[in-house]
Amino acid sequence: MKKVIVTLILVASVLTACKGEKKEKVEVKEAVKVETNIAELNNVDLATSILNWKGTKPGGAHNGIVTLKSGGLLIENETLKGGQFIIDMNSITNLDMKGSKGAENIEGHLKNEDFFDVAVYPVSKFVITNVENTEGKLFVTGNLNIKDVTKSVTIPASLTVVNGVSVFKSESFNINRADFNIKYKSKSFFKDLKDKFVDDLVEMSFVVKTKA
Repeated sequence: MKKVIVTLILVASVLTACKGEKKEKVEVKEAVKVETNIAELNNVDLATSILNWKGTKPGGAHNGIVTLKSGGLLIENETLKGGQFIIDMNSITNLDMKGSKGAENIEGHLKNEDFFDVAVYPVSKFVITNVENTEGKLFVTGNLNIKDVTKSVTIPASLTVVNGVSVFKSESFNINRADFNIKYKSKSFFKDLKDKFVDDLVEMSFVVKTKA
């Protein structure tokens, strides 16, 4: 009987630990002043460059992409020195329900004032301010602008160059949408939501390629 009780306690402890696991968000800091005008490069291939996104809520998740409006990557001797990505918020696309009415509803909701309010803020922006190479992995710091808020974030990434085409890929990173004043069903702003909330953490990743 004692063995059964001990086993049940262990199982309960494991389940409690798993339930308490949380996604880590990137640390946000005040925006950094940028001296170089990367926008003049305009060397990003817009047809193949995207921002991936994933949002979650109790019992479900949605994912998709956002395309770029313009962008530039500053590469010297196959080394990333800087970059700027202008994100076209009107291009928000849902992929997990692609082609359905549900996808249209999700896209419309993300574009309205509950979330990104694209009529007022049609673009977001990521401007690289510093790049550090640690044991072959890049840690890219940049100013992330969403709506009327700009914060400095650092994300892990990589750069490859093949046949003259540079490919910048970030690892998945999580931002807290509350840091960017996106309040819809957020526990950071509203109490007593019970299970009717939408998670504050949004998973993102960049894939940005230069023109051939």
